[in-house]
Amino acid sequence: MKQIISIQNPYIKSLVLLQEKSKSRKQTGTFLIEGVREISIALKGGYTIETVLFCIELIDKSFDFSIFESFNKIEISKEVYQKLAYRDTTEGVLAVAKSKSMQLSDLKLSENPLILVAEAPEKPGNIGALLRTADAANLDAVIIANPKSDLYNPNIVRSSVGCLFTNQIATGTTAEIIAFLSEKKINIFCATLQNSTSYHTQDYTKPTALVVGTEATGLTEDWRLAADQNIIIPMQGEIDSMNVSVAAAILIFEAKRQRGF
Repeated sequence: MKQIISIQNPYIKSLVLLQEKSKSRKQTGTFLIEGVREISIALKGGYTIETVLFCIELIDKSFDFSIFESFNKIEISKEVYQKLAYRDTTEGVLAVAKSKSMQLSDLKLSENPLILVAEAPEKPGNIGALLRTADAANLDAVIIANPKSDLYNPNIVRSSVGCLFTNQIATGTTAEIIAFLSEKKINIFCATLQNSTSYHTQDYTKPTALVVGTEATGLTEDWRLAADQNIIIPMQGEIDSMNVSVAAAILIFEAKRQRGF
């Protein structure tokens, strides 16, 4: 097994760029994954692993190397690992993976899809929480409109706890996504304050896209005009909005309840 002990190694420097720069991730079509569980989930989700990096000093002695037997492997020093890793609890294992296309045309939908659309989410923690909720509900897809950051940002990979790899994900402009949903005859329900009716009065048993916006500005007018129905979660306190991932979860599981799941 090849060994790298210096953080000045050119290959290690290129991996640091993968962690820090979206431009580098896009140029190379690769990104880093931390942790055995996350790497295993990525493999199950059809991601290609280029290289696995191990820090023997940090790996549990009972670790089964055979699960990564077929991959290119590099042993790295603790100093190198700590330079690359965002967390201290990822068992001393990192992987370089190939990113996937996130085109709308790549989505494979069921006959009666349930989709989450999030317009311009910014906070990695919120994106990660949305993906975890989508995984829990086994949605057909998550679509990000007008993304503010690339989804292979290490903070999103981390906050999704592997759910970046378990969901079908696509990105596009608001106009592209509205056209896609219209073409597929998917009903659009937009969570917004304007011209809305209570979310629990609507029928989500047919092909459905639930659309949420940012907490700061909500959805743009294009979505509100394109909606088959604007919906609202009634608020009984002083504020008029809640965390976007919480709101999405309420809507998603109401749809799942109506569908008998």
